[in-house]
Amino acid sequence: MKSFEFLSKKREEKPRSCGLTMVLDKGLGLQTAESLMEISGEYVDYLKFGWGTSIVHEQEIIKSKVEMYQSHDIQAYTGGTLFELAYMNNKLEEFFEEAHNLGFKAIEVSDGSISIPHESKVECIGMAKDEGFEVLSEVGKKDPNLDKELTLDERIQYMQEELDAGSSLIIVEAREGGKNIGIFDKSGNAKEDEIDYILDNFYASKILWEAPNKDQQVFFILKLGNTVNLGNISSDDITSLETLRRGLRGDTVGKI
Repeated sequence: MKSFEFLSKKREEKPRSCGLTMVLDKGLGLQTAESLMEISGEYVDYLKFGWGTSIVHEQEIIKSKVEMYQSHDIQAYTGGTLFELAYMNNKLEEFFEEAHNLGFKAIEVSDGSISIPHESKVECIGMAKDEGFEVLSEVGKKDPNLDKELTLDERIQYMQEELDAGSSLIIVEAREGGKNIGIFDKSGNAKEDEIDYILDNFYASKILWEAPNKDQQVFFILKLGNTVNLGNISSDDITSLETLRRGLRGDTVGKI
């Protein structure tokens, strides 16, 4: 039983269909990650091994962390940049095999750092599905100048095509910093008109909004409720975000 539980709003238990939280692992040690999950694992739905971090750590450490996260009913998955490296080096078959060997049951497919024809990206989503992986795909570019070249209609078209190809969730790119990229301006403020346009033309339940900063998390929770799907959450902010979702912090007290 939680302390003061009578003061908290209830949240859907895992496996959740909404209100999903994706946390970014930037290279946590096994013991640190395990301790964190013991206290906060019930609030995490997806755990992304950020960009290419898996490459620089020993296989057994990665395998142990994946297994540990899964023991807490958390879907651990590989970051999109790792997929892009495999695509760029014509190593997709080896990439899928290694992901299986490490215990991953999901991968991210993206084209944020390199140029991939969209039809090829869609084919890769299908290939990953055929390999038995859950696929989360990301729409957007990591270079702000390239990202600005994507119109809203193009983003929505890509999102729909990737959903149709088998992606379970579509990630809206905002990077780790959440500034001057995608739906956020140079100060990290949400571009509400653009967000409304996306929501008017796509399924809100299938979007995972990258929102690494607290003000962005507050914005989405107040706008869309505590069942909004949020990603790129720092491992330090798991409890903070959960209190925002439950109206236990000043930003959302009495507002949800």
